[in-house]
Order: sequence, then structure tokens, then C-alpha cells
Amino acid sequence: MKATILVVLLGWNVLLAQTPAKEEATPPKEEKAAPIPPERSQVTHHELTLDGKSYKYSAVAGTLLIDGEDAKPYGSVFYVAYTLDGVTELRSRPVTFLYNGGPGSASVWLHMGSVGPVRIVTASPNATGGPPYELVPNQYSLLDKTDLVFIDAVGTGFSRPVGKATDKNFAGTDQDVQAFAKFITRYVTVNRRWNSPKFLFGESYGTTRSAALVDVLENDGMSFNGVVLMSTILNYFVRSPGMDGEFIGYLPTYAAIAWYHNKLTNKPPDVKAFLDEVRTFARGEYAEALSQGHNLPAARVDAIAAKLSAFTGLSVQFLKEANLRVNQSRFRKELMRSDREILGRYDGRFEGTDVDAAGDTPGYDPSGTGITGAFVGSFHDYLTKELKYTAPENYFPRGPNLNQSWDRNHRAPGSQQPLREPYVAGDLADAMRKNPKLRVFSVNGLFDLATPFFITEYDLAHMDLEPKLRQNIEFAYYPSGHMIYLNVDALKQLRADLAAFYQSAVRPPS
Repeated sequence: MKATILVVLLGWNVLLAQTPAKEEATPPKEEKAAPIPPERSQVTHHELTLDGKSYKYSAVAGTLLIDGEDAKPYGSVFYVAYTLDGVTELRSRPVTFLYNGGPGSASVWLHMGSVGPVRIVTASPNATGGPPYELVPNQYSLLDKTDLVFIDAVGTGFSRPVGKATDKNFAGTDQDVQAFAKFITRYVTVNRRWNSPKFLFGESYGTTRSAALVDVLENDGMSFNGVVLMSTILNYFVRSPGMDGEFIGYLPTYAAIAWYHNKLTNKPPDVKAFLDEVRTFARGEYAEALSQGHNLPAARVDAIAAKLSAFTGLSVQFLKEANLRVNQSRFRKELMRSDREILGRYDGRFEGTDVDAAGDTPGYDPSGTGITGAFVGSFHDYLTKELKYTAPENYFPRGPNLNQSWDRNHRAPGSQQPLREPYVAGDLADAMRKNPKLRVFSVNGLFDLATPFFITEYDLAHMDLEPKLRQNIEFAYYPSGHMIYLNVDALKQLRADLAAFYQSAVRPPS
């Protein structure tokens, strides 16, 4: 018996020896703050000829620090500014702040393709391929009309969180707007541009940013003359499940792309008149039919499918099998299926081949892969050779995981609770009411499946503006995709239209 007790006690002691003692709880270690780098400014001097006239200008590639709520720097923002030399009266010289979207994209696309002083030559709408690439003086630049400041959002390009901040401090609708407001305010202050005419110029999600940003800055006392919305998205609720707005809004773009690729049985000669007809059908018969859901009578299903087929080039059978509702991904796969081709999302003019012709959706976007290497490669070369700017960190054309971790909540003007998705047409309307001289220019690509022009028209028509303010919104359309400037003919017209817009939005100093 004693032996048995002894064995049990020994076993218990062994068990106790093998069981680790409970450790005292220790407070989590405070994250080490990222070093705060000094602001940088690399200046180079250049010359550009526009319409036979020579313009000397300075390019500044550098960074500015922006402060957080504790008045300590929390972001280092990279930018490239182009300013005309010899300007002594800054109140007569506009300044424009430009940026791309994503969210999570650097501004390399607008910078290297649109209205800056240099332009990358691509083979669009064909894939451009590998280097060497050709960078040329941009004869369609706006530098004769305005100074240009291209900004990279924090977490993209060379812009980084600093101090105790992380990407989380910037990866969100409202967080992003606040950071851009701080940067623009700092830039305007450092460069004495408070009394200069001012414009915002955003592309894609950059238009979402602009609509909210102009309202924030107006409320902070910085008024603007104009906002350029290129390839616009102002309402992320359009894709809500169970709602048909997405299918109605995409239809005119489907028709434009089918027209471009000669997939219509009786191709109309006038695309503008044709798209007006499609708009009428989309907001009328088509919208009414979809509103009935699965209760739409079979005869009406047949009739609507036949009209959809005539407008989109898709077969009646396919449209009926899709319940008269085709999203952009399926359209890109289906329209050119018989040719074993897929189409681009950003630009429906682009074609590519997929792993097979039987799939339901494309495996990639030929309009993205077709130009990315050319833009990114050319920008790196230009930055070091022409702008003389080098940095120890990597340049992020797209910020790692920014889009995936984006906080989409947005506190709209007058709202009691934050919206779960960005809806910013109301923000833009708020800014226009408070600044009734604010002009808005909406520029749209007919073949853009990322931000369809018909949805943009809808959003800008639902801001509840008084008639005297509605006339402050202008529209323009181009035979191009999301990146309008990839079509050089469209870029030429865009430049002329922008020049006229700037002239109308800026009154001469007295």
C-alpha cells in the first residue's frame, strides 16, 4: 500500500514538474515608430513647345510631411509638381492637383499618359509589349493653362506612413480624403498658392476622392474653381444584390463596344444617335421589364431579349439564359467568343486570348496587362534620368493590400451614421451649394466597363441641385476607355475641351 502511494506521489510530482507555471500577464509591447524622414525637393528645369510656343518650366519631385491629430507627422507624401517659370503674379496662374484611384493606385497613369509635359507612347488598343519604350514631349499637355501637381496616395508610389502611423491610418474613404486635404493644404501653404485658382483632377476612384475632398476643403476655407471627373464612380451602392441598376447602367457601354467591334447586325453609322436610342430603351422598357423580376411574362422576355440582342450583339438565347441580366465580366467573355477573344474591362477596345473559349468569365484584363509595363518602366526611367530623383524604398504602382483592406465607411454631409459604402455625389452637391461658382467637368470613355458613362450621368443627375447650379456641370465623351488618353485622337480633343473648361472656370484677376 505504501509503495502504491509512493508511486502515485512520484507521478504527481513528475506531472507538476512538466506543467509550466502560470506566467504573469505582461502588457503588449508598444510598436516601434517608423523614422520620420526629412522633406525632400529635387528641382530640374525643362522646356516644352505647345502650339508653336516655347514654355520653360520647373519640375519638383519630392515629399511633404503631413501631421496627424497629435500635430506630429504621420505621413510622407511623394509628389511631382510642374510649374511654369517666370510667373510673378501667382493669383493669375491656376494650379491643379491630379491623382489616380484604385483605391490603392499611385498616380503614374495620369502622370505619364494624360496632360503632363511628357507622354508614354503605347500601341493601344493593342498590347504595347516589352521595352525599350518611347517617352515624348506631350503636345497635349495642359501646362500652358495650369501648373500640375501629381500626388501619390500614402502607401503607393514613394508615399509612406511615418511615426506611429500604419497603412490603416490611410486605407479608407474618409482617412484617404483627410490625408489628401492635409497634403493640399500643406502644398498650398509652402508654395504660397492660397490665392491661385485651384482645380482637382481625379481619375476612377480619384473621382470618388475628389467629390468628398472638395467638400472637406471648402468647409476648411479653401475654395476651388473646378473639379475634373475622369471615368467617374460616385456611388458604390449601384452593385447591391437584388438591384438592377448595374445592368441598366452598363447597357449603353455594351452597345458602344459592340458597335466598335462590328458585332451589330445593322451597325448604325452615327454612334451618338445610336447610344441615345439605347439610353432611352435602358431607362424605359428595359428598366420596367427588369423591375418585374421573374414575374415578367414570357412574351415580354422574348421581346426584351430581341431588343437587347440588337443593341449588344449577344445572342437572344444567351440573354434569356442570363435572365436578361449580363454583368460586365460575362459580356467581356461572350461578345467575341466565336473569335476566341476576350475584351478589356478598362477599355473594351482591347482584345486578348484566354486559356480556353468555353469559360464564363475572362482570365485577365487585356487593357490592364497591355499597358502596365510600359507605364511603370517608363516612369522609373524618367524619374531617375530626367527628374534626377532616387529613393531607397520601392515605388509601388499599386499599394500592397491597400484595396483589399480598404475601409469603405463614409460619413456623408448631414448623415447621422456612416454609410457602409462610398456615396459621394451628395458631398459634391454640398460643395456646389456652398460655392455656387464651382464648375464640374465630367469626361467619359464610351468603351469603359469599369466606370460606365450612363451610371455617371445618373449619379450627377440625382444631386437635387437647383437649376442655376445644374448648368455648372458639363459632360464630354470620347472614343476611348477608362484611360481616355490612350487614344491619342481622344487626348487631342480632351486637351481642347479642358482648355475651354479652365477658361470658363477662372475669371481674370481685377
